[in-house]
Amino acid sequence: MTGTSTADSPRAVRISSPDTGLHALGPLLSAAHAASGDVPALLELAQTAAGTAPSPGDGRTAQLWEILASVTAVDVAAGRVLEPHLDAAAILAQASTASTASTASTATTAGAAPADRGPAEAEGLRPAGTWGVFAAEAAGLRLEARPTGNGFRLHGSKPWCSLAAQLDGAVVTAHTDAGARAAFAVDLRAPGVDVADPGWTSRGLREIPSGTVHFEDVPAVPLGGPGWYYRRPGFAWGGMGVAACWFGGAVAVARGFAGSLRDTAAGGRDPDQVALAHLGEIDRTLSALRACLAQAAARIDAGDLSGPGAWNEALRVRGTVASAVGHIQSLVSQNLGPGPLVFDEQYGKRMADLSLYLLQHRAMRDDAQLGGLTLAGGDPW
Repeated sequence: MTGTSTADSPRAVRISSPDTGLHALGPLLSAAHAASGDVPALLELAQTAAGTAPSPGDGRTAQLWEILASVTAVDVAAGRVLEPHLDAAAILAQASTASTASTASTATTAGAAPADRGPAEAEGLRPAGTWGVFAAEAAGLRLEARPTGNGFRLHGSKPWCSLAAQLDGAVVTAHTDAGARAAFAVDLRAPGVDVADPGWTSRGLREIPSGTVHFEDVPAVPLGGPGWYYRRPGFAWGGMGVAACWFGGAVAVARGFAGSLRDTAAGGRDPDQVALAHLGEIDRTLSALRACLAQAAARIDAGDLSGPGAWNEALRVRGTVASAVGHIQSLVSQNLGPGPLVFDEQYGKRMADLSLYLLQHRAMRDDAQLGGLTLAGGDPW
């Protein structure tokens, strides 16, 4: 069996913190392990974690990413629940301090959102209840934000809204009359919100269904103005936070592989040279990814990634992590064969969850975007 020791004794994933900082994550990881497969419990855990988790760019970005990576190493689905909730909290905090977010201070809690007010807390620093971030687009679906005398109303449909039926609020992007997309805080419990049955048949992230939400005259609070959501450096920072989750999933896969080799050795059969070579390659790959994330986090905290180049770096980090994680999965699959996929529930779930999660990276399309930015702005090497 693979990965049993990882589940029984949750271990933090290091990016740059000393052992004392990692040990402090023990209660959170134990709670994540206990809540695995229980989405309401995972959502409660996300709310609890948001109360103490650092915000990206506040000087502790690496610690934030260690939280994301460590929870994902315990259970990929748990990381998939935690990451958007923390991202929503960061977006609301960023919007509350943005010069264009003139309405952020008037927002109210999700449970008491009257008229055209939305579900952010009054200070706009932390979300009330459980939150998601819905920014995807799809052919044939369009969400529009129409101005009214008191604010904005949402009309239309938004695809890929994960766990929408179980969330209290969300940051959503919508098209405006200005011709650009803008971000809005919206109460998902408000009249006019219709969460469609997604018909979710995925084998990966089975407990995290993503489907379409229809909005009909739903009040929303603008965050930062047209284009702000994509221009802010936090957009790139959040994208790299997702890569930290992928990294955590790969660490769990690698730990399970190493554990299986130790188990077979203890049973009298030493791993062959191919298995050892692959474990060595996995070790140096994970070490390189850890250094990549640590460097990016340090640059964020130093203010080096607060300008236009932030998204370039996010594309580099995300692409590097995604391709390496996929390769690690391939190496482990080659060595362990079909056995654990059909007989080890934890291993099979982890591999399926992580494979689907990695598809948030658009592979060659993201590389093409980075290539265009490099061609336009000059190469950095």
